[in-house]
Amino acid sequence: MQILVCVKRVPDTADAEVVLQPGGSGIEEEDLAFGINEWDNYAVEEAIRLKEAHGGTVTVATIGPSESEDVLRRCLAMGADEAVLVDGAPFRDADPYVVARGLSAVAARGAYDLILTGALSGDHGFGIVGPILAGYLDRPHATLVTSVVPDGKHVRVTRELEGGLEETLRLELPAVLTIQTGINEPRYVSIMGIRKVRAKEIPVLDTAALGLAPEDVGAQANRIVHTGLAAPPAGKSAEMLRGTPAEIARKILDIVKERGGMA
Repeated sequence: MQILVCVKRVPDTADAEVVLQPGGSGIEEEDLAFGINEWDNYAVEEAIRLKEAHGGTVTVATIGPSESEDVLRRCLAMGADEAVLVDGAPFRDADPYVVARGLSAVAARGAYDLILTGALSGDHGFGIVGPILAGYLDRPHATLVTSVVPDGKHVRVTRELEGGLEETLRLELPAVLTIQTGINEPRYVSIMGIRKVRAKEIPVLDTAALGLAPEDVGAQANRIVHTGLAAPPAGKSAEMLRGTPAEIARKILDIVKERGGMA
């Protein structure tokens, strides 16, 4: 089974103070740490597990700056066989449609049975690159996948639905899947493992190598217009209830009644 995994380098904002750029065009990234997108990490792990169980190869690809090579080498240390870096300069400020266009050109260079992406990215969170990629490639797809089982020329997947429900699908290969967190437990990547793949050559592709014209991948090709970022308005501060457990319970009951929660 030949598998392509599309990954992304994103800033880690979980424990950092996010500062908006003037005008709300983005966030200040100078002091932020970067790493692999959380959802993509699960996708890479799932691809490697499929390779270990059924044979084949795993290729990881990303569109981004030269620093994205660190993310690709991490994936190689996990067990991926090959990596491809697409020069991100022409894709600056690209929307999900343009990103998917570039990834579809990468996918067209190989004969992949499965193409995996994360369900969404931790920075922009659109969650639509995978479905758009499937549309460009004219392949069946499933989103929020929590189980992948190859079945001959098909793949059986389980995906999350709203309200805690799940859905099982059988897709014809080749197919595109977006992977949800929790599908597996990504393996630990040691410094020694990364050192072992340090000499691995990672080709860097430009738009010409992908058969794309500059006007196909720049911000002028976007279908989504970014108007700006803004911090949400500050809400009311939390009210701390004090007293004995019985007194606090009575106060909570009074608040619920006051706000129409009980007759």
